[in-house]
Amino acid sequence: MTEEVGIDYYDYSEWQDNDLPTKPSTEIILPCDPTADDGLYHICITAISLVIMLILALLARQQKLGGSLQGVSGLLSPVNFLDHTQHKGLSVAVFGVLFCKLVKLVMAPNPLPFIKDIQNREYWLILALFYYPALYYPLLACGTFHNKVGYVLGSLLSWTHFGVLVWQKVDCPKTPQIYIYYALLSSLPQIACLAFLSFQYPLLLFKGLKGTEKNNSSEDLESSYYRDYLKKILKKKKLSKASSSKPKMSEIISHTLKSYIYIPDEVFRFPLKIAISLVVEIIALYQIALLMVTGLVPTLQKARSGVDEDITFLLAGFNIILSQDRKEVVKIVVYYMWCIEVCYVSAVTLSCLVNLVMFMRSMVLHRSNLRGLYRGETYNVYNYQRNIRPSRPALVCWTGYTSYQAAFICLGTIIQTLVFFICLVFAVFLVIIPIFYGKNLVLFHFIGRMWPFWLLLFLAVLIQHLMSRFWFIQKEAGTRDLANRGSLFLLTYLLFPTNVLVGVLLSIWRLVITALFNIIHLGRMDISLLNRSVEAFDPGYRCYAHYLKIEVSQSHPVMKAFCGLLLQSQRQDQSSGQEARDAEEGIHLVSQDKKRSKVSSAKLARGHWHLLYTLVNNPSLVGSRKHFQRQSSESFINGTLKHCSKGSSKKVSGTTEAREGSGRASL
Repeated sequence: MTEEVGIDYYDYSEWQDNDLPTKPSTEIILPCDPTADDGLYHICITAISLVIMLILALLARQQKLGGSLQGVSGLLSPVNFLDHTQHKGLSVAVFGVLFCKLVKLVMAPNPLPFIKDIQNREYWLILALFYYPALYYPLLACGTFHNKVGYVLGSLLSWTHFGVLVWQKVDCPKTPQIYIYYALLSSLPQIACLAFLSFQYPLLLFKGLKGTEKNNSSEDLESSYYRDYLKKILKKKKLSKASSSKPKMSEIISHTLKSYIYIPDEVFRFPLKIAISLVVEIIALYQIALLMVTGLVPTLQKARSGVDEDITFLLAGFNIILSQDRKEVVKIVVYYMWCIEVCYVSAVTLSCLVNLVMFMRSMVLHRSNLRGLYRGETYNVYNYQRNIRPSRPALVCWTGYTSYQAAFICLGTIIQTLVFFICLVFAVFLVIIPIFYGKNLVLFHFIGRMWPFWLLLFLAVLIQHLMSRFWFIQKEAGTRDLANRGSLFLLTYLLFPTNVLVGVLLSIWRLVITALFNIIHLGRMDISLLNRSVEAFDPGYRCYAHYLKIEVSQSHPVMKAFCGLLLQSQRQDQSSGQEARDAEEGIHLVSQDKKRSKVSSAKLARGHWHLLYTLVNNPSLVGSRKHFQRQSSESFINGTLKHCSKGSSKKVSGTTEAREGSGRASL
């Protein structure tokens, strides 16, 4: 009867009941209300956060009156948490907590815990998008003052958030939402971030009590990192002799592996936004993978456990007869459903691994792009010469870069999982299972019947390669040239129809490769999915390029070293002036004061020479020099003065000569 409907079936008579996957036991989970009521907790924590913000505002006002914060409003002073002088771990952890709360917010029936209005959920959801950032903002603000009071308040607030969250999860580890342990598993990144904050704030308080924690806003400029970076780029590099021999296969493989493995560099530091984006990407990947696994795998397990002998009549309605024995049909269907479940879990795992590899590759490419832009090389990122200056679109892209990256990762992971799942299902049911059981070899029969066609295409391509190697190319005196042009033209004409068929296969292969490449790299913003000439139409890459523009223009390491040297020379002038005022008390110290002033002038001139050398070796910073501000924008290409502007060249040379003369006189 199976031959009449044209469906083969496998011999499952040797299967035992123990060979099948065990049926999961069904458990009814009732809604759980923790003893720490979520609505009451949010009302209390909101009031506590408001009180902490008022205390921080008063603290900021005192520091402003004391001269620590100049020109900054007392209430808005804590907003500099993304500055490079702040603690990076605090910002990374709070952004991670906020993203985890956003994921829960989308799935929760009540966006605001203290409001039980389900009918107007859309409006409360919009309000919740602003409520939770305001709720967790004091966790960031407490660490921006580098003050013991702020560290104490941050410790109390982080302990409160962490303790109540752990309390709620211990009370209610199982929930009926999606999966019994989904709420607990999705809270693990949030618990980890809050635990980090609960440990970091007391550690900062301990360092502050010991006096090892710096509390001035210029600690970033005083760091030795920028001087080390400057020494490295100004260090003379040995010219490597270019080898004419081709690189070996082992060298190519090692170079490729190194391009996907990020190795930290002591003289390179990633911007804070990239560090935040990396942590948010990892959390987003975890949350999406958890949602896809817990949302479908338990459903497949329940469906597999509910298969009974009635499935035989259902399949018979579609003229599908797998076996005469109903029990054997049940075993076959359960086995197929188990294979689908394995394919789905494998697709999710493969998507996670691919994205982790892409994260490592992005880190390597971020470092390469930033270093190139620091040197003024803009072609690799922008495809043309341009000025690295802040702009309105660049600032908007910088603001939303981390958020866009998280959204791209979520959507990219979902699409990757879907595509990988379809490919694995086709591979399992059309290749692996037919080969394993020797049945339903439909794909192989189709390919086998077309063997003359495949042989023709193979021979056509092989003949062209052999003829090109041994007949149409001749080598004389180390050079290559075409030979037997008449035969080449004749072969081109004769193989024209066959090459059309080869072109059809190549077009299909090109479509598959392009689709797979774009799907795999969909979550990345550091590369464009479009052609190099139209990459500006890729919104993700355009946002990334504008983001780099803001980072390079505002946090250039050489610029930071430049500012550090300026502050150092200013402090030397102040110290020398103080010494001069003290020396006026006695006439017998006049000669010593002259010597000290000469020494300070020599140091100041030496510092000026260091600054001049720094600017000359970094053309990307030349547009920020004071004597260039009166030049028109047409006189510059990527921060470098055009040679055609004669007046500007004379002005620059005059300024340089004057500086050289003052330096020689001072020295």
